[in-house]
Amino acid sequence: MNNLEWQQRKEKAIARGQGTMAPVYVAKALNSEVWDITGKRYIDFSSGIAVVNTGHSHPKIQQAVINQVNNFSHTCLMVSPYDEAVLLAERLNAAVPIKNAKSIFVTTGAEAVENAIKIARAHTKRSGIIAFHGGFHGRTNLTMGLTGKVAPYKAGFGPFPADIYHVPFPIDYHGITAEHSLAAIDNLFHADIEPERVAAIIIEPVQGEGGFYPVPQGFLKQLRDLCDKHGIVLICDEIQTGFARTGKMFASEYHGIEPDLITMAKGLAGGFPLAAVVGKAEIMDAPNPGGLGGTYGGSPVGCAAALAVLDVIEEEKLCDKATAIGEQVVGHLNQMQKQYPQCIGQIRHLGAMIAIELVKNGDANQPNADLAKALVQEASKRGLILLSCGIRGNVIRILTPLTIQDNVLQEGLALLSQSLEALV
Repeated sequence: MNNLEWQQRKEKAIARGQGTMAPVYVAKALNSEVWDITGKRYIDFSSGIAVVNTGHSHPKIQQAVINQVNNFSHTCLMVSPYDEAVLLAERLNAAVPIKNAKSIFVTTGAEAVENAIKIARAHTKRSGIIAFHGGFHGRTNLTMGLTGKVAPYKAGFGPFPADIYHVPFPIDYHGITAEHSLAAIDNLFHADIEPERVAAIIIEPVQGEGGFYPVPQGFLKQLRDLCDKHGIVLICDEIQTGFARTGKMFASEYHGIEPDLITMAKGLAGGFPLAAVVGKAEIMDAPNPGGLGGTYGGSPVGCAAALAVLDVIEEEKLCDKATAIGEQVVGHLNQMQKQYPQCIGQIRHLGAMIAIELVKNGDANQPNADLAKALVQEASKRGLILLSCGIRGNVIRILTPLTIQDNVLQEGLALLSQSLEALV
């Protein structure tokens, strides 16, 4: 059977809400390359949405998982615990930019965010949450409420929980300054909710689904001061930015602040379902025993994989590799922008978290979502896996595995150029 035939079967068997970016049915994946069921090879510039930072099928991670499955695959961390979870918690507690940290384990990024909100509310005895336009925090009811992008994540699914408030995310390219965002928070405090009723502010150091916009320098420090002034918990959502993706283990390290809580998932376990909340011990310990957890939370297989991921990041110097990849890709994109200034509006990156914003007539106020969609499809035909994002659907994001070989990276960039040339 070919990809089209499998896609037709999928459409009959799986609800349409779980859509497909491109119908490429995978048979095998290794490092930065993927082969579909017909044997066609693809270069992966998506990493499964920043999950396989350590590459597909890394032998060290594979072996760790095999060893764990040979011993046992599940007992439930809350019933009969195991040392893999303790070892992983100790290493994460040491890795985050937080002093005296503690961890909990869950299964998905949305669960991590939900539990971070629970922890913040338990600690502060408050209910209000402030999030940002363009932010993405998950697809559960609470995390949809936090998410600042309607289509496709929120449309038709309301109502959402109360006491969630949104303010503009600072994006210089679109004329939104840090001062505008801070003024909006101040306006919330005067018009909608007093700061003494706000439990947490949640923010991505680089917005993911929102369009790969990095927080401007100084803004997280201003939020940290604001939270300290009013006793508000500062949550950094590092689900997409974590584990060497941006050139640091966590993107918040670039800002010289100490978050209260950090949510993490995606790159944590190299493709195995695992997520975590790591934060200040006095905040993490606010919920009573039994108030946090889940049947599969902290899966021993996921924990074993994550321990191997941390080894690979350190041994292969993936933070440095992310920085080098970013510089190489952006150099190529700058040349593309010179050739097509009318449609490439802005290039931005932090390490290997890279984006190009597609516009019409070189105008930031004329997003070209049609071109972004067409570019993803054209690249797929040519053997390159790309992702789009952005609150207006006009951003192409590049998330190569951090282990990508130089020759494969260059080949993928050439395919990207050829795909855009075919469309403009």
